[in-house]
Amino acid sequence: MHRSRLKIIFLTVGFAAAMLAICCATRAQNPSETTPPEHKRTDPQQASPAEQVPAKKQPSAAELSAKETPASAMLRTFEFEEYQFRSAAEAMPADKYGYRPAQGDYGGVFPGYGPKELRTFAEQVKHVACSNFGFSAELDGKTPPSDCDKGGPSPAKTRDELIVYLRDSFKALKRSIGATTAKDMFDPIEGQYGGPNTRLGMATVAIWHVADHYGQLVLYMRLNGIVPPASRPNPPELKD
Repeated sequence: MHRSRLKIIFLTVGFAAAMLAICCATRAQNPSETTPPEHKRTDPQQASPAEQVPAKKQPSAAELSAKETPASAMLRTFEFEEYQFRSAAEAMPADKYGYRPAQGDYGGVFPGYGPKELRTFAEQVKHVACSNFGFSAELDGKTPPSDCDKGGPSPAKTRDELIVYLRDSFKALKRSIGATTAKDMFDPIEGQYGGPNTRLGMATVAIWHVADHYGQLVLYMRLNGIVPPASRPNPPELKD
């Protein structure tokens, strides 16, 4: 019995080590999975000379620290999240916007909250756009749109309409986050989406929310054989 347990332990440890090695090797071969677009370096073997883009020089920690504000620190991360999410929305073909990875009634999990089925790709995009407007309104002390968990009040429906709706929502939320200062970042904020909270806490929730749903979009795209733009050697620019 003792030997059997040791054997199981050794096999488990060996399997974990093998998986870790594979993950490390994969990340080393494809650093773009976790590297912001502005940090990526072009791989000469994967891109033609015309496609190769020189890497931008990034400021040092000391340079950032010299002029950092609560708003600039948050926006640096949020703008990367914006690129990930919006570029995914732009890359998904219109005929895939109705894609739902699985069927099923999940209404009993949180009765009365959200859709009963997994959201379609379009519903994911619309939910994030509505939520962005909601967080923005709460940060600005205004009334947010209702029912963002169920799609919200916007009539946007087609791929093109949703991409515009999404773009505008990021503009609104970036303005609201960008207005945060060292003096007001701990001010109390109430709200149905991110409250009760402080201004800084609300902004953090808004940033996290986009990242959470981007992870879902990645799975939707991968299941359809599409590589998310943020994971490509030469990420395309957003269509503004």
